[in-house]
Amino acid sequence: MSYTPEMRELIKKVEATRPQRLGHDYPRMTPEEKQDVLKNHHPDYIQEQFREAKVGPNKGDRFPHEVADILEAYARMDRSQFDVNQPDKEVDVLVIGGGGGGAAASLMAHEAGADVMMATKLRFGDANTVMAQGGIQAADKPTDSPAIHYLDVMGGGHYTNIPELVNALVSDAPDVIRWLEKMGCMFDKDSSGNMKTKHGGGTSRMRMHSARDYTGAEIMRTVRDEVICRDINVVEFCAAVELLLDDNGKAAGAVLYNMETEEYMVVKAKSVVLATGGMGRLHTQNFPTSNHYGATADGLVLAYRAGAKLAFMDTVQYHPTGASFPEQVEGFLITEKVRGLGATPINVHGEQFVYHLETRDVEASAIIRECARGNGIKAPSGMAGVWLDSPMIEELHGEGTIEKEVPAMYRQFARFDVDIRKDPILVYPTLHYQNGGVLINDQAESTLENLFVAGEASGGIHGRNRLMGNSLLDILVMGRRAGRNAAARAKDSNGQSGKLNVSHVDAFEKELKEAGIDKQLLSPILIPLPEKLNPRLKD
Repeated sequence: MSYTPEMRELIKKVEATRPQRLGHDYPRMTPEEKQDVLKNHHPDYIQEQFREAKVGPNKGDRFPHEVADILEAYARMDRSQFDVNQPDKEVDVLVIGGGGGGAAASLMAHEAGADVMMATKLRFGDANTVMAQGGIQAADKPTDSPAIHYLDVMGGGHYTNIPELVNALVSDAPDVIRWLEKMGCMFDKDSSGNMKTKHGGGTSRMRMHSARDYTGAEIMRTVRDEVICRDINVVEFCAAVELLLDDNGKAAGAVLYNMETEEYMVVKAKSVVLATGGMGRLHTQNFPTSNHYGATADGLVLAYRAGAKLAFMDTVQYHPTGASFPEQVEGFLITEKVRGLGATPINVHGEQFVYHLETRDVEASAIIRECARGNGIKAPSGMAGVWLDSPMIEELHGEGTIEKEVPAMYRQFARFDVDIRKDPILVYPTLHYQNGGVLINDQAESTLENLFVAGEASGGIHGRNRLMGNSLLDILVMGRRAGRNAAARAKDSNGQSGKLNVSHVDAFEKELKEAGIDKQLLSPILIPLPEKLNPRLKD
């Protein structure tokens, strides 16, 4: 579906102003301007879109309605189909989740000598990791340092981040890049073999390492192949539906549900790593999402019911540039690398209205504001948007840059007869990242003993806003730490663990009843369907 004649007319205004914009840098916002646009236009500030939790470790804290719904839901497991005291499998470390975080944890735990099992809801690699495009940050150049990276991360999160988690993130970053390259990850390099790096929004140094515009897919290929080569036990299409605790209240395994055979599997473990990803498919505030189909916040539900505390759950990241045309790819991520190369946001009048590399929350808020002012462009589907002037890239860097630097993006739009070398892209913010999650320390352990958490399922690293390139870094830094520490904990246990139980579920459901919450929704919902695998019940 190519642009309509009406849209073509509007594109002429973008083309007319391009020459003057090439020689003019749009001014960055002042701190006061940033606070104003966030307060008045970012979805996190719409009070009626949140409510206080009535039960659980975070009782009284604010959650998006969609998240509160699944946290305050009843267990979906059928206890008549399994016996927690007759495990089907016993391992040292159970890793729940088959994305980059789960793979990194599995590799490190295995390297430490642990018997590891990875359980993943979909196929190994079906995760937001493989969909990450732009790059991974690491301060490994002479002009940069982890200290400077630290300041950028803290500033991007509005200085609300947990400092020790940020310190872990930036300190481990250079070693993560070396680790990936040693395993065969093919990063972009110049003719001399040096790593190419670029800017991302909110960064003061060029530290974004990339593999064209499929960096996450290349990283996932690398760690997935390594897991397979080491013959680590991976069980696909087996979703975790409940954590198991021992009679000391420690994490001690999980109940898995085979989504193909509809059978349960009880796995006993000395320690557990939760790496289940985010919540994009809950579509908070009805936003489209860039997330993969299984991103339904399962890990939050399991950890919360078991007593683990969550953090920063009142903040969600909406990536400023999700596709709003064509309709078939609404919400599809337009990587920040496109703006890093020089593409600028343009309104219906052909005017740039915000600096193109503000932090994501500020950039997204500015786009929402511009559309609210009536300066947006309506797609045939009715969805609003602004132009992202991608042809600016080749004006700045020369012909062929787009096909070289963002080939996947170029091919995706070419499928719909949109040539992003010649025509701008219509964009609007898309639900992209779960800023909050299970509260962890710098050893990647939650407030529930023996439960380690990595990646998007965890909370605290990014504060109230994440910078580009720090999620791929996060999953690997904390995935590696979680795996190593979970293996060490398993070794320290010397096989000692109490009797397995799910009594925490009974206690949680008792709280729900006392709070007057009816049994209408079962969670985790597993996949975003309202029918068989996402039942709503009546008493």
